[in-house]
Amino acid sequence: MTLTLEDRAAGCLVGAAVGDALGGPVEGWSPDRIVERHGGRVHGVVGPWHEDWRTARPIAPYHKGDGHVTDDTLMTHALVRVYEAVRDHLDAYAIAEHLVPDLMTRPRWIPELEAEALPLQRIFLAEKWIVTRLHYAHADPREAGNGNIVNCGAAMYMAPVGIVNAGHPAGAYAEALDIAGTHQSSYGREAAGVFAAAVAAACMPGATASSVVDAALALAKDGTREAIAAVCEVAGRHRDFESALAPLRAAVAPYDSVGPDYRSPSLGARRPSRLHSIEELPIALGMLIVSDGGYEGSVLGAVNYGRDCDSIATMAGAIAGALSGVGAVPPVWAKQVAEASRLDLHAPASALAAVAREVFALDRTRRRDHESAFHALTTPR
Repeated sequence: MTLTLEDRAAGCLVGAAVGDALGGPVEGWSPDRIVERHGGRVHGVVGPWHEDWRTARPIAPYHKGDGHVTDDTLMTHALVRVYEAVRDHLDAYAIAEHLVPDLMTRPRWIPELEAEALPLQRIFLAEKWIVTRLHYAHADPREAGNGNIVNCGAAMYMAPVGIVNAGHPAGAYAEALDIAGTHQSSYGREAAGVFAAAVAAACMPGATASSVVDAALALAKDGTREAIAAVCEVAGRHRDFESALAPLRAAVAPYDSVGPDYRSPSLGARRPSRLHSIEELPIALGMLIVSDGGYEGSVLGAVNYGRDCDSIATMAGAIAGALSGVGAVPPVWAKQVAEASRLDLHAPASALAAVAREVFALDRTRRRDHESAFHALTTPR
């Protein structure tokens, strides 16, 4: 069966949100600690790590768990709204004009706070940087990400760029790099481009986990490329996430600046470098390989990996969902997350698919105008 753009957009965005919600309650912990806390691996929606989550450090005041999405999904949906406003390809200036006011001025339901609040009050400092630099510091949007800590903050919400550029990984890569310049630099910005490209590649008819990784490797640069290659080479030796957890961590460790203790980063953590990579994207692609593109295996592998597993599962869920469509996302998980988070998970996907169709029509017109002009320039007289 040939999946439609709408199928893949829904699979991507619903799949990303579900992965985010499943990973949220175990974020920051190791695979062993996850087993200890939950009596085994996580296989669906679970409750908060701390029963006293309202006051427990370092979690308070966030209700992470019970199907609540995190800032990964809030930022993804915010980027969809920017596309709805612009209805064309985005650049750094579109982020300054549309995303910043969305974060600063429009209250929305924040599941982890169980209240309506400004998204700015939920996102972490690395994401608040966008507002600080663009609204208060009046930085050039194309360079505003310089100076921020280098992390997965920009990459985690770039799935919509892949859908708008469905089937065109190079276009998704270039657009995401421009957008991410407002937020990140170095390998954090690079990861945003490569993740968007992976989603675009997953939308191609006949795409597989291997073809997605090949597309990512064809575009990725420096340490990001090396990390993806190393992790996916190891992932190819495994057929279940249980056996892959430790080997994948060992494969990405030389490129990860955070270090072995996720909650106590090394002195050199999250600084610009051509040698390093964020951990999240290579591991998400690795889990995709381990599960041969399957949604459940990719997401559960990401969740049980621990560390920054909400973002890893967001990325794995987005790519696997785009590969197989929304039917691959277990309906019971999607229902639990939508109800617990008080979000319509399908509406942003429908809106984004409509925008993607409009953008493609604009691109086709622009391409024909270019062809006509080039023909006139090159036709002998």
